[in-house]
Amino acid sequence: MTTVETDESFGGVTPDAARRLLLGAVQAFAERGFHATTTRDIAGRAGMSPAALYIHYKTKEELLFHISRVGHERSVAVLTEAVEDTGAAGGAGGSAPCLARAVRAFVRWHAEHHTTARVVQYELAALDEEHYAYIVALRRRSEEILRGVLEDGVATGEFDIADIRGTALAVMSLCIDVARWFSPGGRRTPDEIGALYADLALRMAGHRG
Repeated sequence: MTTVETDESFGGVTPDAARRLLLGAVQAFAERGFHATTTRDIAGRAGMSPAALYIHYKTKEELLFHISRVGHERSVAVLTEAVEDTGAAGGAGGSAPCLARAVRAFVRWHAEHHTTARVVQYELAALDEEHYAYIVALRRRSEEILRGVLEDGVATGEFDIADIRGTALAVMSLCIDVARWFSPGGRRTPDEIGALYADLALRMAGHRG
């Protein structure tokens, strides 16, 4: 199981001290919430002094923005890769396996990286106006990918959906919520939850399988 320390989503963050601070912030925000976390909490988890934090990040909010950006960019990448790997709807594979693969991958990421995902998905209100707008744009991109798969499925007759936009939002919300309740000690693995949710998504899309 992926832990915060081994979360490859932050592998591209440099220098090492900046990455350690991000990982420390993820742990602290997930456990205490953004507002209850102090910069001393974050620095302590990174094995650094509070003063060292300001060398890399101007504010606690900037740390949250970087975490949110990395997480949402990874979400977009996961969905994009899943859709591209299945083949464009109407081509090799069709919309149903495309939706199933996308949901499985999206759910698996939120389960395997549940600590990071909880911060990424549920602390958005603490971002300042500019940062919030940036993250919302990335979030909409994830929704657009799912909506595109549903639209293609309706066009090819694989799906029967009265409200495509509403269904895309519902599927996305279902996947994201896994981060809120998932526990590594639970009785279902991330892959098993992904398979279950893929089936639920196909049912929501009115798949004529």
